[in-house]
Amino acid sequence: MQYLIIGNGVAAIGAVEGIRSRDKSGAITIVSEEEVPTYGRPLISYYLADKIRLETLPFRPESFYTDNKVRLRLGARALSVDPEAGRVVLEDGQALAYDRLLLATGGEPLSPDLPGIDGPGVHHFTTVAHAEALRGLVGKVREVAVIGAGLIALKAAEGLAGRDVRVTLIVRSRIMRAYFDDQAGDMVVRHLEAQGLNFLQGAEPRAIVRDEAGELRAVDTDKGLVPAQAVIIAAGVKPRAGLARDCGIRVDRGIRVDDCMRTSAEDVFAAGDVAEAKDLLTGEYTVRPIWPNAYNQGLYAGYNMAGPSRPYSGGLAMNAVTYYGLPTIAVGQANPAPGPDFEVHSHLDAEASVYRKLVFRDQVLVGFILIGDIDAAGFYTSFVRNRFRLDPEAKRLLIEGRPSPALWPEEYKRKMEQNP
Repeated sequence: MQYLIIGNGVAAIGAVEGIRSRDKSGAITIVSEEEVPTYGRPLISYYLADKIRLETLPFRPESFYTDNKVRLRLGARALSVDPEAGRVVLEDGQALAYDRLLLATGGEPLSPDLPGIDGPGVHHFTTVAHAEALRGLVGKVREVAVIGAGLIALKAAEGLAGRDVRVTLIVRSRIMRAYFDDQAGDMVVRHLEAQGLNFLQGAEPRAIVRDEAGELRAVDTDKGLVPAQAVIIAAGVKPRAGLARDCGIRVDRGIRVDDCMRTSAEDVFAAGDVAEAKDLLTGEYTVRPIWPNAYNQGLYAGYNMAGPSRPYSGGLAMNAVTYYGLPTIAVGQANPAPGPDFEVHSHLDAEASVYRKLVFRDQVLVGFILIGDIDAAGFYTSFVRNRFRLDPEAKRLLIEGRPSPALWPEEYKRKMEQNP
């Protein structure tokens, strides 16, 4: 059996481990455009901030590929997929045959259509190469503007601000909109401002301003100019689904997969930030570009590429980040649309920088936000993931911030005892 994996992120690592759990001898080839083996993408902000060394970035040791008999092709780009012939053509003209193919091509940064955006001084922040480029700015620029308000924007800003660069984030609405509500967003903004970051909120970027020589000087917004000698575009990412789309594989928001991570083409699978897969809570199919989901999708894709079907239970929206010592976590449906279906309870202690928000539906905890005090996050997540129906007493204790395994259903506790 010949397994071919396009992409070498965490989903690819999961796939290798899934394949090898069922097939110890089949040939595995990984093709990656990047020049380095798999690394921890969430760690690149710490590398940018000079808090960790480059050698600490790898997600698996160098021996991972040899131990798992993986042929690794770095700096190689796949140009096309032919599902009927079972082959992939690379940019250098080489054709690679496969029996099972995994598309784990991840996402790519979105760029707004702004005058002046094409040219020197404009950066992204999703790869180690991007981090290297931004590290090169330290000592050369005084001011950097970040366009965006998601995790990538905040971590890029934090990484540079810690190295004596004045950073201003240009925010259209609120930070971490996909995970935080207004209260959580405001709390984190106040904390980051106290650490020296600057925010221009409710601002719409209009242009990248350059001088006559083409050097970057500012970002023009509807609230005025933001002086900058460099700009980081962190306005989101989109699935890199071109290979699938070009060969007729179904692509909606991402590459659509079934519960076994199969695409619409026979023997072709997809996983990670490029895949549109099942959501654990809603049962809908969506793109969840976060690390745990990417690894698990890759793992299940690997299982199913190498053996009998093993359905993927679905991904869970989750984000856990610490900003300058302030821990935060958001899980599940933490920001549902207003309506009678959801019941929301919140607790705020502004002085202690503590916020807790719980969202229930039909007596089931479906989402939560914790800021400051996140010690109970694991317990809350267990209630969300397992969709335990709560009696009034258990629900009261969760609302009061006192979840515990004692509140799990007896049947579940017995199961955990039998399978520790």
